Amino acid sequence: MKRFWKDVAIECDGTAWTIKLDQRELKTPARATLSLPTEKLAVAIADEWRSVDGAIDPRSMPMTGLANAAQDRVAPDSLAFGQGLARYAEADLACYRADQPSGLIKRQEKSWGGLLAWARRRFDVDFTVTSGLMHVAQPEPTVQQLSHAVSALDAFQLAGLSPLVTIGGSLVAALAVLEKAIAAEEAWEAVSIDERWQLEQWGADPEAEAALDNRCRDFLAAARFLELLET
Repeated sequence: MKRFWKDVAIECDGTAWTIKLDQRELKTPARATLSLPTEKLAVAIADEWRSVDGAIDPRSMPMTGLANAAQDRVAPDSLAFGQGLARYAEADLACYRADQPSGLIKRQEKSWGGLLAWARRRFDVDFTVTSGLMHVAQPEPTVQQLSHAVSALDAFQLAGLSPLVTIGGSLVAALAVLEKAIAAEEAWEAVSIDERWQLEQWGADPEAEAALDNRCRDFLAAARFLELLET
């Protein structure tokens, strides 16, 4: 679809913000009026629509996409959506370490060890850490506490948290970004350790580098989305 509007405006009814394209309310893919919880998010989404030149490219409008997902996909059953994310507590990336080489082991321990240390303090939990890919069960109180943290989030927070969890494979890292215990860029460095290590060891691989760049872009966009939810 090509750009059909000239003006983009923001309106507030006192509780939520909407976007107007030439006086037409911006709709979600489910054809509901997009209703936004903060002015900052509304401004960011309006800027995305103002920047459209020619055809609409959803990849250049991540805030719009996440807001649509929050309203159309998450809000109808936030509990079930949150439960899906909470399952990552049972197999968090930071709990599965390499058994070789030593350089990778040290990187993982420094980065992932710090994340787990934060989660231990923040949620009063402990973790079972292992070497290799064989699944190990996490303590039930840990799974319950992290699940409780996810269940307390609203639909927009869950929509922003979801890419952080699914792209990075770490619920702990995602929650640390949400609570500003770690910068988004630092969290990305943590969850992409293995891929970046492989590129360092084997040299440039344009396809792998492009895939990693795309994941980084989406990860950082989700972190920005969460920041825009702050009032």
